[in-house]
Amino acid sequence: MDDLDTRLIKALQRDGRASISELSLDLGVTRATVKARLDRLRARGEIAGFTVLTRADVAAHGVRGLIMLGIEGRGTETVMRALLNMVEVQAVHSTNGTWDLIVEIGTETLDALDEALFRIRRMGGVTRSETSLLLSTRRAGR
Repeated sequence: MDDLDTRLIKALQRDGRASISELSLDLGVTRATVKARLDRLRARGEIAGFTVLTRADVAAHGVRGLIMLGIEGRGTETVMRALLNMVEVQAVHSTNGTWDLIVEIGTETLDALDEALFRIRRMGGVTRSETSLLLSTRRAGR
């Protein structure tokens, strides 16, 4: 991948619905160049797919946090499935090291977060947890 490929991918990450015309204007190259690069990036697997973000996906929750969880025995898959069924949970990451799972969570209030944390800590297999509130977020390329 060269600089143009990288810039094309960043442009698509900002707006996955940008037309080839918009991309060519933004990148300062012809439409044919953008189309060829896009086709090549998809064929090589550099671009694995496109997705849609809904308003709910990008709406900021009033309270956001990361929960690190220790899981006993082989219960990680069971806990992960239960977490993914909670509306407050945005993502669950398996990790190595001290913690078995890291959970991204968002609620409208601290009371709602406390309630969700209580439910998570009572799940079978969860042995310990640590929660950090997210105060602000900055994203690369934006």
